[in-house]
Amino acid sequence: MTERIRNAALRSKVCSAEDAAELIKNGDLVGASGFTGAGYPKVVPQALAKRMEHAHKEGHEYRIRLITGASTGPQLDGELAKVNGISFRAPYNSDPGLRARFNANEAGYFDNQLSHVAGRALQGEYGKFNVALIEATAITEDGGIVPTSSVGNSQAFLEVAEKVIIEVNEWQHPGLEGTHDIWHGNVSGFPGRDIVLITRADQRIGDTAMRVDTSKIVAIVHTNDKDRNSPFTEPDETSITIARHLLDFFQHEIKHERLPPSLLPLQSGVGNIPNAVLKGLNEGPFKGLVAYTEVIQDGMLDMLESGCLSVASATSFALSPKAAEEINNRMDFFRSKLILRQQDISNSAGIIRRLGCIAMNGMIEADIYGKVNSTRVMGSRVMNGIGGSGDFTRNSYMSFFLSPSTAKDGKISAIVPMTAHVDHGMQDTQIFITEQGIADLRGKSPVERARTMIAKCAHPTYRPMLQDYLDRALKDSYGKHMPHLLKEALSWHDRFVETGTMMP
Repeated sequence: MTERIRNAALRSKVCSAEDAAELIKNGDLVGASGFTGAGYPKVVPQALAKRMEHAHKEGHEYRIRLITGASTGPQLDGELAKVNGISFRAPYNSDPGLRARFNANEAGYFDNQLSHVAGRALQGEYGKFNVALIEATAITEDGGIVPTSSVGNSQAFLEVAEKVIIEVNEWQHPGLEGTHDIWHGNVSGFPGRDIVLITRADQRIGDTAMRVDTSKIVAIVHTNDKDRNSPFTEPDETSITIARHLLDFFQHEIKHERLPPSLLPLQSGVGNIPNAVLKGLNEGPFKGLVAYTEVIQDGMLDMLESGCLSVASATSFALSPKAAEEINNRMDFFRSKLILRQQDISNSAGIIRRLGCIAMNGMIEADIYGKVNSTRVMGSRVMNGIGGSGDFTRNSYMSFFLSPSTAKDGKISAIVPMTAHVDHGMQDTQIFITEQGIADLRGKSPVERARTMIAKCAHPTYRPMLQDYLDRALKDSYGKHMPHLLKEALSWHDRFVETGTMMP
């Protein structure tokens, strides 16, 4: 580990995962690295889960409050969920076991806007952080902590935690050192926030390592374990059609001089449809593109390879296992084209507005007026979290929501009279695309938005039902500005819960 732990004094802190786990106590507030299944601690959480399981068998309470960057992986969220070891979690989760705990009300969960988490940690909103548990590629001669495949909120956790445990992971490529851009100004603290002067996606303003008072480091653990992400499926016809609609829309906007030929900095959510869009962009006429986004996923690596994309700035990777191996094997090629930043910078409202980003995100459902539910199935069952879609939707120059028009083999319509939960108000949403078409809602009144959504994005099976609802609401609603029939507005969701389909 000499090459990885270059500060000789800190080598005395090296210990086993089991010894490090003993330093995390029942009720502790833990800030952990990790974002979209990348750069999260792996062996200490597994050792901690075993301690929790033993304590629970002995009849003792042993749970922690856990704050991260976003989702992590099975070695952290998954193992702790198995033993019901998390009492509260924020700001984002995609682990199915932990999701089941939330939906059974066996663990608390709150999904903050991702750009807000570091600031709220620094301001004390979550309470006193007892432990920061951070994965690192290396520790430099002067004690700098080099992140791995994500940065997330790690720098903020290092600042606020009483104790710091570092996992130095040899599986992570040493060439990651130098890809990070860690700014040590006052990004999110209150009061007196500094202005972050990023004016280009490829601009570097900080350091390649995170900083911490080394006296707080109580344990360093050696690991050699890979990030575990799920593979993306090959784009199906629906995804390809959605991507084609989006590319046609870009061409339309360029023709009308609302976009430059090189577009604007791209932000893309994670998933099969965004990956299909990136594949379409890579095969299209656009050159010299840049990304200012949260995550770098498979499609962006292909764009960097071809030269369609010149640089990708994010806070994390979100790669399939195959792509993770590819980037590890070819780090010398990719490292000059990648920038990994803290998430309160990658998701900063001011920077997003200054750069004029194009936001492309998915959704669970939207209503006819353009309100979006990104997180809760049938309004109450957690699926994931809002992630950074709120940061980018509200602040981008142009924002899109991309989704198939139906789900569950047509039993669910993605376009409904009223969403059962709202993550994005209609004041923030602009353009919707399904395989049926494009609904450009910019500059339209609520009723005009509804007519456009029904005509352009709804599936033909549900379109007559939506039009009938709107027609009757225009006649009988209490108000006619954004007409709703309150006794019927959520009846589609109620019908699905009772019968398994939204169809009558």
